[in-house]
Amino acid sequence: MIYSDFRNIIRDRTEISVRYDVETASVWCYLKPKVRPCFSYKMLCEIHALQQELISYFQKYDMNPPVPVKFFVWASQANGIFNYGGDLNMFADVIERQDKETLTDYGTLATEIVYLNSINLNLPLTTLSVVEGNALGGGFEAAFSCNIMIVEEQAKIGLPEIRFNLFPGMGAYSLLVRSLGVKKAEEIITSGKVYTAKEFYDMGLLTLLVPEGKGISEALKYMQRYSEHDNGMQAVAHAREIYLHLKREEFMDINKLWVEAAMRLKKKDLKVMRKLVTAQNMKQDNIFKLKRTRQDRRLKLQGEQYKSHIDRRHIMDRRAS
Repeated sequence: MIYSDFRNIIRDRTEISVRYDVETASVWCYLKPKVRPCFSYKMLCEIHALQQELISYFQKYDMNPPVPVKFFVWASQANGIFNYGGDLNMFADVIERQDKETLTDYGTLATEIVYLNSINLNLPLTTLSVVEGNALGGGFEAAFSCNIMIVEEQAKIGLPEIRFNLFPGMGAYSLLVRSLGVKKAEEIITSGKVYTAKEFYDMGLLTLLVPEGKGISEALKYMQRYSEHDNGMQAVAHAREIYLHLKREEFMDINKLWVEAAMRLKKKDLKVMRKLVTAQNMKQDNIFKLKRTRQDRRLKLQGEQYKSHIDRRHIMDRRAS
C-alpha cells in the first residue's frame, strides 16, 4: 500500500516510542530509556535511524509525501525528566580503559543527531522539543537544537559537565554562542549551574515557557498556529539557518575536542562522573512509570485500526486539496 513506508517509520522500537498526530501532521519521538534517563548508544542509534527514515521518506516523494509531516517533535516518557544527557557510566568505563574509538563513535553519532535537528533535518518541516522535566547536559543539547523549544516552568536546565572537568561537546557551544554571544555562552558552560526554566526563558533561549502539565497542550496549540502561516515560517527558518551558518564540520570539530578532553580526565574526575551515575540510578522509579505518549493521550485506536485511521484521514485530505 501507498502508506506502508510511513507505517514503517512509526513502528515500535526499544528505547524510543514513535507516534503520528493527524491534526498537527507531527511525528513524535518519545525518549523511553531502559536503565537510566540518559542517551544510551542504542537510543542514539534509534533516534538517528528515525531521522534518516524521515529524510528518505521525503526524498522518495520529492519532498511532498502522501502522509504529510510538518513537525518532528521530541518528548520524554520519563516522569519529571526530559533527559540527563550522555551515558556517564559508559563514558567512565571507556575513558578508564582509554578506548578512544568507542567514545568517538558515540560522540560522532550524538553530534550528528543534534546537527540534523538544528537544520530541521534539511527538510520542509520544523523540529520541536517539549520539555516536561529536567534537561541536563546532552539532554539540553538535544532539546535546544530543535527549532522550537517549549518548556514547562518546573523544569531545571543546565550544562553540568564542568563538574567532572569536561564541557558539552555535542553542539551546545555552537548553538549557545550564536544565541547569546561568546561571553554569556561560556559563562553558562563553565559555571556548571543548573538554571530554572524561567531563567533560561528570560535569556531568550526558550520559545515558550508554560505551566506545569501544559507542555503537550501548548505545543499542539503552537503547531496549529504555526501551520496557518507555515510557508512564511519555513522561509524565516531557512533564512535563520543561512544567517547562523551552521556547518556539520564545525559541530564535528568541536566534538573531536570533546573526545580529546575526555580522554585526559583523571581518576578524581571519573569519580565525580560515577557519583552522578549513582544519582541517575536513583531516578529509576521515574523511568519504569512511563508517561503515556501522544497517541495514548488522544487516540484509543491501536494497531491496524490506527493505521486505517491515518489512511482514511489523509485520503480525504488529498481529495479535498
